Amino acid sequence: MRTILQAAAFSLVFAFGADAQQTDIEATISRQIEAFKVDDFGTAFSFASPDLQRYFGSPETFGRMVTQGYPMVWRPADVRYLDLREEGGVYWQKVQITDLKGGFHILEYRMVQTDAGWRISGVQVLDAPGASV
Repeated sequence: MRTILQAAAFSLVFAFGADAQQTDIEATISRQIEAFKVDDFGTAFSFASPDLQRYFGSPETFGRMVTQGYPMVWRPADVRYLDLREEGGVYWQKVQITDLKGGFHILEYRMVQTDAGWRISGVQVLDAPGASV
């Protein structure tokens, strides 16, 4: 009986930990998107992983990449969080973004945990039936 209770307690703690993790990841992505909406590329850049920050070098270069390559992220009409998955220690958050023209896009955010919290280390647009690319 004691083992069953311990297993149940562990499952509850793990479930709450996973929920908190997903909440933190979603909050990071949301804060970056909110910064993009007001062209605050410095704040948006702060949510990028250290590797991405080194790669792009400046908030201005990062902002140009987003405005030109990911307009749906720069100016979304709606953002919905789908599933979070972990694969080999890497977390992937799937996000559905509706653009200003009504098209929807499925993106997958690669997330890494840093000393400063969750950071975005990459975004890929996924093929999805009926989605705009």
